[in-house]
Amino acid sequence: MIEQIDIGGPAMVRASAKNHPNVAIVVSPARYGKIMEAVANGGTFGSRATLEIEAARVRALHERVRGSYIAADGNNRNYRASDSDLLSWVHVAFTDSFLSAHQVYGSTAVSADDYVRDWGAAVAPLGLASAPDSAAELEATIKRFQPQLRVDERTQRVVRFVQRAPLPRGAQPVFRLLFWAAVDTLPDEIRAALGLRKPPRRLVRASTRTLLRGMRFALGKTSPIESAALARIARLDDETQAHGKMPA
Repeated sequence: MIEQIDIGGPAMVRASAKNHPNVAIVVSPARYGKIMEAVANGGTFGSRATLEIEAARVRALHERVRGSYIAADGNNRNYRASDSDLLSWVHVAFTDSFLSAHQVYGSTAVSADDYVRDWGAAVAPLGLASAPDSAAELEATIKRFQPQLRVDERTQRVVRFVQRAPLPRGAQPVFRLLFWAAVDTLPDEIRAALGLRKPPRRLVRASTRTLLRGMRFALGKTSPIESAALARIARLDDETQAHGKMPA
C-alpha cells in the first residue's frame, strides 16, 4: 500500500506501519479507552489471546489445503499449504514485493533491515519457524528459491488475468498503469521469465506517483481498509474476553 492506496498486482506497497511491533494506528475515538487501558496495564494493542486464536484459525486452514504441482524438475509433487518451504516462499515473496514497491513509491524512508525483521516477527505465529532477519538474508533466501521456480501455461494464464482484469471500462486505464508500476518493481530476471516487457520507467513512475497523490487526496487520511481491519480486531478482542480469556 502507498499511504492508504492498494496498487494491486505482484508488488503492493507499504504494510510496514501495520506490522511494526511498537506502533498501533488509532482512527476512531471510540478506541481510545481500550488503548489507554492496554498502555496502563503494560500491554499492547490487541491481546495475545486474540492473536493466537486468529493464528490457529489460519494454521488450521493451511493444514486443509493440499494438492500437487509439477516442480521445476518436471516431477509431480504433493504439497500442503503448511509446508515450511511454501510458507517461507510466500513470506519472502510478499516481503520483497512490499519493500521494493515502498522503496520506489513510498512517501517516507524505511529501514529495509527493520522492515524485514518486523515482517518475520509478524509471520512467526502462523507457523514459520525461521524467517530472514535482514535485507541481505531476504535476498539470499529468494535466490535460494529461484532454481525451484517454474513458468508454464498456467503461470501465463494468471499473468494475463492480472494484466487484463475484468474491471469496469472506466477503471481499466488506472489499473493498467498500476499493473505496469508493479511490473517496474520486479527483478529483471523474474519479469523476463514471466514474458513481460520492461516498462518505460520514468514515465510509469512519474504517472503513478501523480495518480497516487490524487487518490490519497480523494480518500483522505483514513483508509476504509484500515478502519475495517481495526474494527475486526476490536470485535475479536470483545469475543475473546466474552469467552473468559483476558488480554495478555
